[in-house]
Amino acid sequence: MQNGKVSIVIPFKNTAHYLPECLDSIMAQTYTNWEVLAVNDHSTDESLGLLSSYSKKDERIKVFQNKGSGIIPALQTAYAQSNGAFVTRMDSDDIMKPDRLKVMVNNLNEKGTGYIAVGQVRYFSNRGISNGYERYEKWLNRLTSTGSNFDEIYKECVIPSPCWMAHREDFEQCEGFKPNRYPEDYDLTFRFYEQGFKIIPCREILHLWRDYDTRTSRTHVHYAQNYFLDIKLHYFLKLNYDMTRPLVVWGAGFKGKNIAKGLIEQGIDFVWLCDNPKKIGKSIYDKKLVHFEALQDLENPQSIITVANEDAQEEIRNYFSKLGQSPMEDYFFFC
Repeated sequence: MQNGKVSIVIPFKNTAHYLPECLDSIMAQTYTNWEVLAVNDHSTDESLGLLSSYSKKDERIKVFQNKGSGIIPALQTAYAQSNGAFVTRMDSDDIMKPDRLKVMVNNLNEKGTGYIAVGQVRYFSNRGISNGYERYEKWLNRLTSTGSNFDEIYKECVIPSPCWMAHREDFEQCEGFKPNRYPEDYDLTFRFYEQGFKIIPCREILHLWRDYDTRTSRTHVHYAQNYFLDIKLHYFLKLNYDMTRPLVVWGAGFKGKNIAKGLIEQGIDFVWLCDNPKKIGKSIYDKKLVHFEALQDLENPQSIITVANEDAQEEIRNYFSKLGQSPMEDYFFFC
């Protein structure tokens, strides 16, 4: 028997059109010591019947009904039925490359506990991939190739939700699927980071990530931009913020305003920087925006950067470098 059973957790809802490809890709894995814990989140199409038929053909596939409603209760329901030495998640509309489980298990067995196995991903769609998803895929795979994912954790979710694997004891150490905070994949990524786990570099594409208009991450309110900003601010204040240092917010667009509002609501003082001449000197939420050169007058500040433009970000990095300040210690890109 291969070394260690893998528990594959799959919430599903109305993905009957894609389930056969997903399940067939799991059954074709070169690593065969696995179990599927699939949870039906109140589907109204043929998803449940289709998955039930697969479970009759392969006893490794088990199907349950969601005890609640939504992805997090479905994940909790599935995990409660699992018993594998390793834990991973899979989306019911995606495809595993044949060696995905084998590569991840081998990496985890080689490194031991305290590590998270990840793989590179490739988006695919019948209508082509947008520039935004293409950039995200390239950025994510660049980080994964060196295992430096956590270096840019405040920008976007740096671990793809359906392409990670952990030792069960590590997964339990960071409370697994227990927290009821969306987006749940980004929250879990921050908890991996909080525990000090290390990412195992991977240069192989292990997961094919399907994109389509009705995908949950595109349509559900839990994956709206403000939810991501809330999680970023929550974990920054918990893990990286030093209250003995002046706090700076750079940028006054949608994200900057949301971060500023969140800080004001929590009674946290900050200096609000801006490089837009039309906004400098004006007040938002009764907070005056000042020129970014005011940063030089602050003693040992920490800065949250909410400027999205890539060229502007590069200029900002160079500016911080001239001031002798370091990323993920003195400044944090939130977009």
